[in-house]
Amino acid sequence: MRNNMRVTTFLIVVNVVLYLAMLIFGRRFGPYDFLVFGAQYGPLVSQGQWFRIVTALFVHGGILHIAFNMYALYQLGYIIEMVYGEWKMLIIYFISGIAGNIATQFFYYNSLSVGASGAIFGLAGAIFITGYKEETAYYMKSLAMGVLPMIIINVIYGFIPGSHINNAAHIGGLIAGILLGKIIPAGGYSYHIPISETIRRIFRKDFWTNPWYQSQRKEVIWFLIGMAFVVLAVVSFIYLIIYDIIMFSS
Repeated sequence: MRNNMRVTTFLIVVNVVLYLAMLIFGRRFGPYDFLVFGAQYGPLVSQGQWFRIVTALFVHGGILHIAFNMYALYQLGYIIEMVYGEWKMLIIYFISGIAGNIATQFFYYNSLSVGASGAIFGLAGAIFITGYKEETAYYMKSLAMGVLPMIIINVIYGFIPGSHINNAAHIGGLIAGILLGKIIPAGGYSYHIPISETIRRIFRKDFWTNPWYQSQRKEVIWFLIGMAFVVLAVVSFIYLIIYDIIMFSS
């Protein structure tokens, strides 16, 4: 595994562990199992199960589905962590994925939806738009053009009848990633700082007032926002477990 890609590695591990859990504890690896493990289904979300918009990001429909998505996450996540830093990468990933699933709620209301594709398209969108920033290094401009064919081919393929691809998640995540890549400043290599040290800085008395720590304060703020999305994911799965317990006991 490449160095300095803690968040990408963490996300891959979570996705793979959940997929293995579905293989081990699932019944037929069908719609029922997908719902139990957190798939998005419009009517259920409308009934109050909002957490499925988050949990569906970590559920995959088969070995090819998760293999392709994790390979793409490995490649694109590394680039985003290198250019933006790990916490900004985490933020782009979650917001893009959630945006894609919100689009799914409108355009594929009566369909089951699973997968991290929206989040991954968000990473691709962020890489693409970063290549057009004035402050971007030259090598990033070539990387930006490199992801463009992947984006175009996948979006076009998603419109082919019978492809069974959720293009709403792809396009929604892509647009979110482009916007975030435009808004969020590049830089901030927070992966060089241990998480324990980042937490210690939060509680230092002079950290939030001393001008010397101004640049570090920005990184800590990105860390806190990223952790907020981690907490959101944990809470979403707790709600899912509660729902599953109620469903099984009824």
